[in-house]
Amino acid sequence: MAGKSTPYEELEVGDRVVRISNPDRVYFSARGETKLDLARYYLSVGDGIVRALRERPCMMHRFPDGVDGEKVHQKRLPRGAPPWVETVRVDFPRYGRHAYELCVTELASVVWATQMSCVEFHPWNSRRADTEKPDEWRIDLDPMPDCSFDRVRQVAVVVKDVLDDIGAVGWPKTSGGKGLHVYVRIEPRWGFGDVRRAAHAFAKEVERRADDLVDLTWWRKDRDPSTVFVDYNQNTRDHTIRSAYSVIGVPEARVSTPIRWDELADVDPREFTIATVPDRYATLGDLHEGIDEAVYSLERLLEWADRDDLPAADEGEPTD
Repeated sequence: MAGKSTPYEELEVGDRVVRISNPDRVYFSARGETKLDLARYYLSVGDGIVRALRERPCMMHRFPDGVDGEKVHQKRLPRGAPPWVETVRVDFPRYGRHAYELCVTELASVVWATQMSCVEFHPWNSRRADTEKPDEWRIDLDPMPDCSFDRVRQVAVVVKDVLDDIGAVGWPKTSGGKGLHVYVRIEPRWGFGDVRRAAHAFAKEVERRADDLVDLTWWRKDRDPSTVFVDYNQNTRDHTIRSAYSVIGVPEARVSTPIRWDELADVDPREFTIATVPDRYATLGDLHEGIDEAVYSLERLLEWADRDDLPAADEGEPTD
């Protein structure tokens, strides 16, 4: 007769104890990793995931039956949260609504979220002190269907060159899928519209220097399918992407993983999973550790936006 599954497991997280119910439930079918394996993964990269999420409104992507089942996009904090799990209010003026979203300030909140079946963490690029003023500019290299990862690498080299030219420090990571993300800390002086406009100006410069590797044509259906879209729209208000160290909800349990620029030529995003990243983290530490000290001003990019006569985000452009 088959043994019964373990009803719960208690994990010590700092001075908290977080109970993981149904710890043996398989969440990732490729290798059979469980809900408990997911929680232990987040413990293994604790400083890194907290740094990536700290004080940011965070959407939770939950998979109550594992990643082969239904995905739930959770803006509002699920009911039953312990009193120490913090939130931040965000407003949605277009709809006349608001939500209290998860706001991570300690690792126990991340582990509690995994108890609530959260696999992916999608934070805003602004923080609780002023949710309307982003402090993070996100460069999303989004490959079109026929674009090879080698082409994404080539565009990333151009991105690095442009960042160097303007005196900004970029912090790259794999997306967890087929693309790459580069984050830049910025002064929290501008609203989402200006940050998006600056990001658009940067993308235009990358397009100029990258020959035929980048296509910024607005509609996806009209883009060259072998190119990279530098998705400046990820800086629009309430647009979110997976944080550094977030797991992606696929059977292989891939991880959006920080990398060094000198790894770019050889990196294979498929190799970064909850089975491999803990050892990498133990060896290298958090490769984004210095991100909060490398703060950039967007003034030059906004001058480029004026030069290129780029529209503001609220001037009628659709969202992709």
